[in-house]
Amino acid sequence: MQFGAIIIGDEIMSGKRQDKHMAQTIATLGERGLDLAWCQYLADEPDLITATLRRTLAADDVVFSFGGIGATPDDHTRQCAAEAAGVELELHPDAEAEIRARFGADITPQRLMMGEFPRGSRIIPNPYNRIPGFCLQRHHFLPGFPQMAWPMMAWVLDNWYVDLHAAGRTAESAIIVRGAGESQLIELMNACLARFSGIKVFSLPHMSETDRHIELGVRGDADQIAAAIADLKTGVSALGFTWSETV
Repeated sequence: MQFGAIIIGDEIMSGKRQDKHMAQTIATLGERGLDLAWCQYLADEPDLITATLRRTLAADDVVFSFGGIGATPDDHTRQCAAEAAGVELELHPDAEAEIRARFGADITPQRLMMGEFPRGSRIIPNPYNRIPGFCLQRHHFLPGFPQMAWPMMAWVLDNWYVDLHAAGRTAESAIIVRGAGESQLIELMNACLARFSGIKVFSLPHMSETDRHIELGVRGDADQIAAAIADLKTGVSALGFTWSETV
């Protein structure tokens, strides 16, 4: 099971606003020993959103979708999710209760529309203003506003996926290698991958005029990280290159 993110909005695709959801998703997952496997950005195009959700709903990934769940004409996510799942939109009773509690005598049909979710959904509580998001299968649909979406994402992880926290515990360790080109480290990296099945090896060249080096490291199963980075250190030294710890 992997974690993915879908970030929806013309304002992101046009550059009018800079996305912050991906970085926060990575951080929120990382705090729980989990990784983001993929992220996709989509404009407010119903056909594109529906096609994407139809594909991702057919997989087993846990997906966080940000944006487009309001009731204005440019919000399409609720309708697209229903179409992708082959179900109808309906006013969710728990969402209705939350929205009525939020607005009281000022409730309107337009405000209640924000509680119309695909049939079979569960609500995700919104601590900011009580307008909930919704969960459909393993997809979790959140507002585009960070102050609402980020606490809701954390709530989902801590209430519905807490059993995955320890199981997905990841760590990372790296060294700085000088005097080597990436091609000279490929065999060493492949040997490390073959030896430790629960990790990934990465190589990040830094090519400034004053300091050229390679950040060589491993990320993955926390129980294997110490042995894997030790393996890389030994291999780098055996190849005749110098290395130092990252700061």
